[in-house]
Amino acid sequence: MARIFCIGRNYAQHAKELGNAVPESPVVFMKPPESLVPPGGVVRFPRHGRELHHEVELVFRVGREARDVPPARGADCLDAVTVGVDLTLRDVQSALKKQGLPWEAAKAFEQSALVGDFVPVEAVGDLAGLSFWCEVDGARRQQGSAGDMLFGPGALVAHLSRIWTLRPGDMIYTGTPEGVGPLAPGETLVAGCEHVGIFSWQIQA
Repeated sequence: MARIFCIGRNYAQHAKELGNAVPESPVVFMKPPESLVPPGGVVRFPRHGRELHHEVELVFRVGREARDVPPARGADCLDAVTVGVDLTLRDVQSALKKQGLPWEAAKAFEQSALVGDFVPVEAVGDLAGLSFWCEVDGARRQQGSAGDMLFGPGALVAHLSRIWTLRPGDMIYTGTPEGVGPLAPGETLVAGCEHVGIFSWQIQA
């Protein structure tokens, strides 16, 4: 079964907006398959938190087995890209961080990984030039560019493949730019990426 690798603090301005230090190496966490919600899906507001935040991200899919891949060849292991949203219970995450505890309850709950339809990387051209965004009820909340990542797709594949043997179908959520913010029941979340598509989800109580 495909795994969902997520990268935290991969945009300097996002790290700063949450009061976090800019990392010297990728911050990695994972989500279970039950986290995935395809386009057009309904997202139930989690019962164990109050502050549900959107974090729009580029998502890459691994196309072949990869182990100990050098950074210069990392992007060659990717076969598709889309835009997704890492949903985060910010109040739960803050409480866990203060206690020095893992983030799973804040990041890895069911329906916490919204994902658009994948398109082949060959169809999008320069990966570093991809721009993406999200809106809530028509208001633009976040705007980002792959070129602003601290660790680009190739570097992320290299880092992950030193720890895990990556397999076809594995997904990499590559981190979010600044502008994360709250979601409420009844709102519509839309995420888009040039050359990829525009996707929406409905937040319900």
